[in-house]
Amino acid sequence: MTVAIAIDDGLAHLTLRRGEAGNAIGLDMARGLRDAARICAAEGVRAVLLTGEGKSFCVGGDLREFSRLSGAALEEHLTAVTDALHEALRTFAAGDAPVVAAVQGAVAGAGLGLAASADVTLAADTASFTAAYTGIGYTPDAGVSWFLPRLIGPKRALDLLLTNRRVAAAEAADIGLVTGVVAPAELATEAARTAEALRRGPTAAFGATRRLVADGLTADLGPHLDREARAIAAAAASGTGREGVAAFLGKRAPDFTRAAPST
Repeated sequence: MTVAIAIDDGLAHLTLRRGEAGNAIGLDMARGLRDAARICAAEGVRAVLLTGEGKSFCVGGDLREFSRLSGAALEEHLTAVTDALHEALRTFAAGDAPVVAAVQGAVAGAGLGLAASADVTLAADTASFTAAYTGIGYTPDAGVSWFLPRLIGPKRALDLLLTNRRVAAAEAADIGLVTGVVAPAELATEAARTAEALRRGPTAAFGATRRLVADGLTADLGPHLDREARAIAAAAASGTGREGVAAFLGKRAPDFTRAAPST
């Protein structure tokens, strides 16, 4: 099993399990991520924590696997890999559950896409990031050419994509590629704490917020304001919205996990 999934009380922990190969993504792992995303969607999880075993989070595509093929067979294989990987990304993006990624060591190629696609990305201070694609004559996949310009701007994105320079964790935080940087010994604990806090949160409101932010990057202001108005009205009328206001007025902590359904 190249991708392990464990769900505990609404928190899904996904682990890339090819540590000996830098968690390189071949067809099996791409399909494993797709299947894990489908499970998260079917189970209605409240938050997702994505980690990679071993020294590196993910070094990108499995070039050893790809090098065994050529011509049409290679094109067909890469299409199958990206189809599965991209379905995973679309499924996570379409859901309500926020995704937290904890990254260490080398984060390259498709690994960079996984890190960039997460809602919260925490990096060990020893982590490093590189696009890597054009260095081997490839072009981006895993949403890298979509996420990077939105996170760090098109000029910086092209700098990373064209030069393949290595970005240290501190710079990654400075330019907005990651959310925060922690000591390696603290990464797992901090990521788990963040994911658990999100698990306890208002999942439907998180999902609507994620979609508003994504849509707002390309939407005109007027229609987007209309979407905001509809979303906040629906949230206010929902069980979690009513619980949140009642908790605020009652000066207590909200319990969104047991909020009454909408009426």
